[in-house]
Amino acid sequence: MNNFNPEQPYNTLPLLPPSFNLDDVEILKKVNKANIALARLSGEAKSIPNRHILIEPLSFREAVASSEIENIHTTFNDAIQATYIDESELKIEQKETRNYREALLKGYRLIIEQDFLNTNSFITIQSILEPTKPGIRKIPGTKIQNKSTGEILFTPPEGEDLIRKLLKNFEHYFNNTEDEIDPLIKMAVMHYQFEAIHPFLDGNGRTGRILMVLYLCMVKRLELPILFISGYINQHKNDYYRLLREVTHKENWKEWVIYILNAVESQSNATTKSVIGIRELIHKYRL
Repeated sequence: MNNFNPEQPYNTLPLLPPSFNLDDVEILKKVNKANIALARLSGEAKSIPNRHILIEPLSFREAVASSEIENIHTTFNDAIQATYIDESELKIEQKETRNYREALLKGYRLIIEQDFLNTNSFITIQSILEPTKPGIRKIPGTKIQNKSTGEILFTPPEGEDLIRKLLKNFEHYFNNTEDEIDPLIKMAVMHYQFEAIHPFLDGNGRTGRILMVLYLCMVKRLELPILFISGYINQHKNDYYRLLREVTHKENWKEWVIYILNAVESQSNATTKSVIGIRELIHKYRL
């Protein structure tokens, strides 16, 4: 238990790696099940000869789901239309989902080109998501509040130098492939840390969720950015935010990691079904 005060900037946010018991039996069982489901998804995806056919529908679905977490509501059809109609005719929600998909694909290209991501990469992704509010927070005063009650739930670290220091530590942890921590556990840890740093004025959650799938591509657990946990988060949104807060308030890493592992298993299974369906359509229509 720490002395965290939600109304004060969390400038004492611990650096990575965190200290918690990675050998917990429940975590090990969950990570094994999640890895099996993810490996099956990866194997099924490799059977699709045309990557474009696979990435297109899944990236649109994720753009809609991830935006919905931020209360940006649109439809799958609207998201697709946003890529074909003039900018001036787009609804705000369509712009948001279009930007999300473009940011995801840009991040994937960066992984392919350089096999790592750094702070500049994170800023590039966020700048596509939020072109009117790009870059690291420089002005103090950002607070995360309960929209219904006005209660301050979290005040992220303040000061550009500190934020960049925390991102540098995050970047090192992200790109370190020589440690012995299972990538799915690392992914859970990194997602919390990125959300706690909250480096941008806006787009932190969406950037953080994009980084999760990009990390799995970087460590070769996936060849394509097709595993997205936003669908699971939407179904368990209250738990998502509660468990993020519990890591901060109580250092309850175990329940947070298990939540993310459950999300990986669930979404891997769901996406595998989608991939199989796409493959059957390809065979049926000889695409």
